[in-house]
Amino acid sequence: MGKLGSLAKDTAVYGLSSIIGRFLNWCLVPLYVYIFPTEEYGIVSYLYSFTAVALIILNYGMETGFFRFANKSERPQEVYTTTLISVGSTSLLFMILLSLFIRPVSDVLLLPRHPEYVWMLGITVALDAFTNLPFAYLRYRNKAWTFAGIKFLNIGLNIGLNLFFLLVCPHLSESAPGLISWFYEPLGGRAFGIGWIFVANLISTVVILLSLLPWIPMRHPVFDFSLLRRMLSYSWPLLVLGVAGILSQNMGQILIPYIFEGSEEAARSMVGIYGANIKIAIVMVMFTQAFRYAYEPFIFSQARRSGEDNRQAYADATRYFVIFGLLIFLAVIFFLPILKHFESASYWPGLRIVPIMMFAELFAGVFFNLSVWYKLTDRTRWGMYFSLICFVLMFGLNVWLVPLIGIPDGYIGSAWAALISYFVVMVLSWAVGRKYYPIPYPVKRLVLYTLLAVMLWGVGELAGGFTSVWLTYAVRIVLLVIYVLVIARYERVPYLSGLLSRKHS
Repeated sequence: MGKLGSLAKDTAVYGLSSIIGRFLNWCLVPLYVYIFPTEEYGIVSYLYSFTAVALIILNYGMETGFFRFANKSERPQEVYTTTLISVGSTSLLFMILLSLFIRPVSDVLLLPRHPEYVWMLGITVALDAFTNLPFAYLRYRNKAWTFAGIKFLNIGLNIGLNLFFLLVCPHLSESAPGLISWFYEPLGGRAFGIGWIFVANLISTVVILLSLLPWIPMRHPVFDFSLLRRMLSYSWPLLVLGVAGILSQNMGQILIPYIFEGSEEAARSMVGIYGANIKIAIVMVMFTQAFRYAYEPFIFSQARRSGEDNRQAYADATRYFVIFGLLIFLAVIFFLPILKHFESASYWPGLRIVPIMMFAELFAGVFFNLSVWYKLTDRTRWGMYFSLICFVLMFGLNVWLVPLIGIPDGYIGSAWAALISYFVVMVLSWAVGRKYYPIPYPVKRLVLYTLLAVMLWGVGELAGGFTSVWLTYAVRIVLLVIYVLVIARYERVPYLSGLLSRKHS
């Protein structure tokens, strides 16, 4: 239990920067959707989908490779500096090439009139790819609080700059233009619109790079080419896995403008609605991300301890992940009528995708948990296979379902595509993993917990028909309590399960 306790503690600390941080960034969404119409916010959502893909490419699996080789090596510092130099060099090359070919890149992205958006986000993502390595080093050194502190600095600065550029500057341009005219007007002032979002992101990324300098070795860093070759051999399947995975995750936002290329405004509006409502389901993504930050160093550090069989610990970690994931699902869905007010009414038609996307993200999180078998056995090519299968499924289902549903609700097809694809690869990974590295996952119990959550969700939806709002939420809170008590009983949580047992006796 000590191992899982350490994992839970680290997950909680990383969650401060991931869950709370993403929530604070999520709070910018109401600002965006009230200031900008759906088609303009659609450009933001669309471009950030591409930057997510670019970040995976520029990191090319080296973050996971660093953890794997640092835990195996007697000289982990050399592993770190070799990885840092490699990723730094490729990021610099990317920035140079992007600057040289910004016009054709903007044309390919269907944004020929806004190459400045593409350039700013390109530079930002290259810097992010590089800073991922110092952040990984902090995780390796168990500097969870330092990690969280720098992440919070990034979040606070980004939010502050967004508020300054989007709210304060328009006011100052009328009341005291002399204070900001030196930078505000040359970029276009109020007319620059969503461009200020990208400016804020770029500035905050540069500041974070500077704050990480103490963790970036400057004097005589060691570069081991033979080590890099071994790391690339291990990590290149993870690159394919990551690219396919992130393309799958952002498939709808990327494809919709191309599917409806003749209806540019309607397509961007759909992307805006889809992207805004995914932000509600992002609570599940934040939980998964916080868990991932702690879980990846955890599995490799446990694997380093010879003579111990840690498979039960991996199974227990996945079990608790599903239990808490289902609790998050129920809490968000039950209180969705309140959460929807974080968006303007023009985005509400997309609320129907929230439960679909939350289950999709839960399956994606379980799929990540199951990746332990091919990462520890150095069969990372299997991760590549699964991600390619997911990509093909996601692409095919989007191409089929999105135009089938059509304008204005085609994004619903993207949500169903995500759910089906993640479920399929989750099951495949579990089935293949039983052959190469069997882990005693309590599959039947987890299926029953999922069915329990679905049943409670159904009852909660029926309660939504009550004339009294207070009665509706009272019933839904009781349903949440029932879920917790049932889980506590079967998981034998000391106090709660004992309380439930006494009630039954």
